[in-house]
Amino acid sequence: MEALLGSHIALRNQRRLQTAMRCARLPTVKTLDDFDFTFQPSVKRDQLESLHTLQFLERKENVVFLGPPGVGKTHLAISLAVIAAERGRRVYYATLADLITWLEDAQQAGHLTRRLRTLVSPSLMVVDEIGYLPISRTGAQLFFQLMSRRYEHASTVLTSNKSFEEWGDVFGDEVMAAALIDRLVHHCHIVNIRGNSYRMREHRALASRLATPASPEPSGAPVRGRAPRRQEG
Repeated sequence: MEALLGSHIALRNQRRLQTAMRCARLPTVKTLDDFDFTFQPSVKRDQLESLHTLQFLERKENVVFLGPPGVGKTHLAISLAVIAAERGRRVYYATLADLITWLEDAQQAGHLTRRLRTLVSPSLMVVDEIGYLPISRTGAQLFFQLMSRRYEHASTVLTSNKSFEEWGDVFGDEVMAAALIDRLVHHCHIVNIRGNSYRMREHRALASRLATPASPEPSGAPVRGRAPRRQEG
């Protein structure tokens, strides 16, 4: 009976987690255990393990991952979202481009306030890919409104391939970018990743395998696809 009850509880928890993942709109599932610290020695394992205790959520603090493309920023951001969802926290993921599109659509439809209220409510929001695509001035202003509302109310995890000094160019307004950064870093954990791209490593490994010539057939070995000629005599 206890085993049956335990199985029922485990199944219910699994279904709850699957529902939470769908609502969070996570593009994939990543965990800290999957992260290759040996390939990115600039990442401090103890700092990441501390973040994965989720104490920063209790304190309404933010996390910003900075670094060039392919170094694992999105992996680590999603791993925080996954563990938060596993612990029953409401999570939401979006790229900056998608998030701004959603806000712009709401503004045009006349229900921006309701949309902002919806986006303030998650305990953890992941905003991915800041700096990858150009942003309109209107989009930048809408994003600033959202971050201002989440400031000291809920935690946000952000990833960017641009340094803070370049955010003025990203958002098209130095003053607004400075105000945004001021709110984000007031209670913030900053993770700077300086290393090589995982994707480039995989590309080089594949290119190396393709460039390696096939081993020659041993002398006297039969040619594939043709039976060896029988010796007469």
